[in-house]
Amino acid sequence: MTSRVIQWATGGVGRAAIEHVVRHPDLELVGCWVHGPEKSGLDAGELAGMPAPLGVTATNDVAEILATDADCVLYAPLLPNADEVAAILRSGKNVVTPVGWFWTKDPALAAAAIEGGVSLHGTGIDPGGVTDHHPLFFAGLSSAVTFVRGEEYSDIRTYGAPDVVRYFMGFGGSPEEARSGSLLKLLSGGFEQSVQMCLDGLGFAETEIRRSHEIAVATGPIEGPAGTIRPGEVAAQRFAWEAFVGSDKVVRVAVNWFMGDENLDPPWTFGPAGERYEVEVHGDPGCSVVISGWTSSDVESGLRRNPGVVATAAHCVNSIPYVCAAAPGFVTFLDLPVVTGRAHPRLGR
Repeated sequence: MTSRVIQWATGGVGRAAIEHVVRHPDLELVGCWVHGPEKSGLDAGELAGMPAPLGVTATNDVAEILATDADCVLYAPLLPNADEVAAILRSGKNVVTPVGWFWTKDPALAAAAIEGGVSLHGTGIDPGGVTDHHPLFFAGLSSAVTFVRGEEYSDIRTYGAPDVVRYFMGFGGSPEEARSGSLLKLLSGGFEQSVQMCLDGLGFAETEIRRSHEIAVATGPIEGPAGTIRPGEVAAQRFAWEAFVGSDKVVRVAVNWFMGDENLDPPWTFGPAGERYEVEVHGDPGCSVVISGWTSSDVESGLRRNPGVVATAAHCVNSIPYVCAAAPGFVTFLDLPVVTGRAHPRLGR
């Protein structure tokens, strides 16, 4: 049974999601919401950089989108808006999103989902994958688990969103601005849900969650998507969320975002493993997993098509048929069967 999908927002994740929906045999793109009037009226295929139009016209009219006959909205703006999501749910459309609601009990959104007879599912790769799905999956091959970790090491020079990098993420600003900004709080909304999913899924006792934010500055000029970062400006950041049972650290989720690993003070590096994602479990037996392929081999290719952004979109798209089949309400990773991809169209049934 084909699910009809609306793509909400056409940033990096949204553009990749349109490609994935078109290639998925169980999905049909029927709508596209865009933020700015300059994109309204354009074909969704054009916005996604596809070779041919798709016959789906983008609009910035929310009422038009809410009135569109669809089964699911892939909601991928830069920042989440609970009122928007509630309106989508009440209109009878499931929501899959990488921007929040991975592990939550928001009563207003729960009521909106029940009213619309649909579900809300938060997913992605970080948060929503490496930081919760994967630690829990690999912990399933252990017993007596004492610690799990999901961590990202990425070169932000490959992220082609200059305004986001400079004004939202704080690269190229002063350390004081980065420390006093809202990024840690905004990120915590998602990453602390990942921590809580690991805690609840594994059955750890009552815990304390601690946040940390470290900054490295440039020691020489660094070229990136937000222009030149000058000596003394923010060139690398580490964010971590760690849960403790007493003095025992039981969960760690973290991101390490560098503008390369040269000309940094402190002299942080990616190490010999390079850019990567890591998952670790301490138990009987324990394991350590390094994931490559979701980071770019070089800056130029990453700016053309960032694999981490594409993977985030793919996991959202692949979740849609399962979410559409789920009972109304919040649907988490732990509620769904194994979410998998589909064969390339030229190899499928």
